[in-house]
Amino acid sequence: MLQLGEERMSQTEVDVRGPKDQRSSPCGNLLDRGEREVEEEEDQEEELGGEDCVILNEDYDTDLELGDQEEAYDPTGYMEACEALQVVPAYNFLRNMHNSELSMMHRCLGPQGTKALAVPLVTNTSILRLNLRDNWMEGMGGAAIAEMLKENCYITEVDLSDNSLGDHGAGAIASMLKENSTLLNLNLSGNHFTDRSVEHLGPALITNSRLQQLDLSHNALGEQAGQSMGQALSENTGLRSLNLAWNCIRGRGAAILANGLGMGRNPIQNAGCFTILKSVQENPDSAMEAIYFSDITVNQDFEDLYRAVKEIFPALTVNHGGRIGTFRKAKA
Repeated sequence: MLQLGEERMSQTEVDVRGPKDQRSSPCGNLLDRGEREVEEEEDQEEELGGEDCVILNEDYDTDLELGDQEEAYDPTGYMEACEALQVVPAYNFLRNMHNSELSMMHRCLGPQGTKALAVPLVTNTSILRLNLRDNWMEGMGGAAIAEMLKENCYITEVDLSDNSLGDHGAGAIASMLKENSTLLNLNLSGNHFTDRSVEHLGPALITNSRLQQLDLSHNALGEQAGQSMGQALSENTGLRSLNLAWNCIRGRGAAILANGLGMGRNPIQNAGCFTILKSVQENPDSAMEAIYFSDITVNQDFEDLYRAVKEIFPALTVNHGGRIGTFRKAKA
């Protein structure tokens, strides 16, 4: 980079002073104007003590060892971590560690570089969205990020896709989900997860009620994973979006997964129950026989709609957690 920068700078000088300023006499000598400019440049170089001048484009993103200059702006211990782990500091992190979003995709951090990055993120209070996609962090790097997320209570969105986390990384992520209460969006796509990975993630999803979006697409989840996820989803009360595209879930696993998405213990409240029953009313070909809204309290509007639907589908039964105000009236 330094060599390319010097060549580019010297080429620019030639172009700028070429046909306009370096006018030559018929004998081929430069005119006085050109000589004076050369002398002035030489004087400037002498005043700088002969040091090389390097021009860096601030818009070009690269990893550099910035020495003492960066240490003055890094109270987080990141530079020390990089030195201890023998990795090159990521200049992009130092430049954006006070922003609300940090994107470091395709940086080839590897396990060691990821461990070094996790050190300052533990105490960082600015970053809310963290994108570490495609950094080949593997299980060890994934475990480092997971441990960081156990302590950091500010980050709400994390993208760890395409990092080859494997089953070991999945176990670490699952352990984190059991303790983290701030993470809302987690992307784990393309990490070579297998059915064994879901053995860890399933129980974590039962415990965690905060996570709203989870992407497990482009992995190697099979029939057993479908069963484990189905059982977990039947207990989970937080997830709103789950992406399982491009896996190997089929047959019985898919059926159990679908059963896990049934209405029981879902916090859809009265409004959700009303909307579902309304859709049944508007479908004259509906074959619905029973709807379970377990432990969900409904209001009088729902009861009125239910009576209207019963006139169309007399065999339909609806189970819910009682009507709002029923117990208050009974006590009175």
